[in-house]
Amino acid sequence: MPAPTPHSPLHSDGDRMTDYLDTLFSLTGRTAVVTGGSSGIGKGIAHALAHAGASVVIVARGEERVTATVRELTDAGCRAAGVIGDLGSRAGIHQVADDATLPFGEPDILVNSAGINIRPPFAEITEADWDATMTVNALAPFLLGQHYAAGMAERGFGRLIHISSQQAHRAFVGSGVYGASKGAVQSLMRSEAEAWGGTGVTSNALVPGFVLTPLNARLQQDTAAVEALAARTMIGRNGLPDDFAAAAVFLAGPGSGYVTGQSLFIDGGLSVH
Repeated sequence: MPAPTPHSPLHSDGDRMTDYLDTLFSLTGRTAVVTGGSSGIGKGIAHALAHAGASVVIVARGEERVTATVRELTDAGCRAAGVIGDLGSRAGIHQVADDATLPFGEPDILVNSAGINIRPPFAEITEADWDATMTVNALAPFLLGQHYAAGMAERGFGRLIHISSQQAHRAFVGSGVYGASKGAVQSLMRSEAEAWGGTGVTSNALVPGFVLTPLNARLQQDTAAVEALAARTMIGRNGLPDDFAAAAVFLAGPGSGYVTGQSLFIDGGLSVH
């Protein structure tokens, strides 16, 4: 049988378009670990990566939500597995790093989305508040990235993606320790980009505005505050987890190989309004 020509029925314009888009965005054959992947932004990103072809490991503390998220993905024909783990201690982080490789092997993509947001008045922040926040929000991304990136570099491909915050760049609505931890994440991202430059491993951050997620459930009870935050955007609404899907697939995929050390604001224009 002769090989299909570019204009034959076996090689349609649609096929060529699909092939081209795959060279930019397909994650087929890749493995991703998504911390905090059972809710909020992390869940939205986990769904996006899985539907783009990656085998996705969902890491979170709550077994019920992890199981439900994995079931959603597998029912949709995706490859997914769950790891129950606590990033609140050094031992827990190292255990997650090992356990997350069991379902599909060493990851090509790490998304650090897990976070805690303790917000007492600034004068009432305790050392325990500081330690807990910094461990989950900053130490875990550092240790997980350090654990996986060497292998990524050996294979010639790796993507480290951090979920940052407006509060890494400006103080508002009581940034407290959370803002400090996300400032650390921004600096970590740039340090990783420098450390792994030229190896095929990149490190970047997504910077949300105010996103309607369980992490912000307490603030969402104040409807006036939520409406005021929406009014500060240029789009006229607050963010949703699905708003991060396309950006995450881009940063995780082959088309972003020349993008590293960057912060991509997904905030409806809040940061420039």
